Amino acid sequence: MRREGRITRAQRRALAEFWPLYGIDPGAEPVDLSRLFGRKVPVIMEIGCGNGDTLVELAANGPHCDFVGVEVYRPGVGSTLLKLRRWGLVNVRLFAQDAVDVLRDRIAAQTLTKILIFFPDPWPKKRHHKRRLIQPDFVCLAADRLVIGGQLHLATDCEDYAEHMLEVLASEEALRNTAADGGYAARPGYRPETKYERRGRGLGHAVRDVIFERRA
Repeated sequence: MRREGRITRAQRRALAEFWPLYGIDPGAEPVDLSRLFGRKVPVIMEIGCGNGDTLVELAANGPHCDFVGVEVYRPGVGSTLLKLRRWGLVNVRLFAQDAVDVLRDRIAAQTLTKILIFFPDPWPKKRHHKRRLIQPDFVCLAADRLVIGGQLHLATDCEDYAEHMLEVLASEEALRNTAADGGYAARPGYRPETKYERRGRGLGHAVRDVIFERRA
């Protein structure tokens, strides 16, 4: 659902002034990403991009790719817009919508080179596990939107959620685990350290990466 929270004056101004530059408005048809960015290059989506720190760093370090962020928290969207404008990045666009709606309605099949989901809400209480984003139906949808050889890359510091992620992705026939032993992947160098990762490590949590690839 759309989340509001406390929004600063700067974030509100960014939503008004910079959304037309970087935002993708709601709609019913898939977005032509090549036309949107004005070029045909690999497109990477980060779901739950928060305040935009990871998305901005990835885009700044990857000018040869285009990036699409998805975030429902409006103050986070405002912060991301401020950073994009400050960095002068032209290879990023944002959805301020639910990730399931975006993947289902706005992204065509076999479009994305990578889908990144770093430290999603673990909903640690067992009675809340059904609220977790990583579920079989969602993973099936995400896999369909990946190009052949494209990757779904997840990361979490919640051991129980990591096990759940591994189990759900392994059950999706369209995907295969990139880890040779069928377990967790080594952290790739392109993944920036997030504030949630630092907090988790500070609490003594192990961080686990789960990386699966779209089969031919």
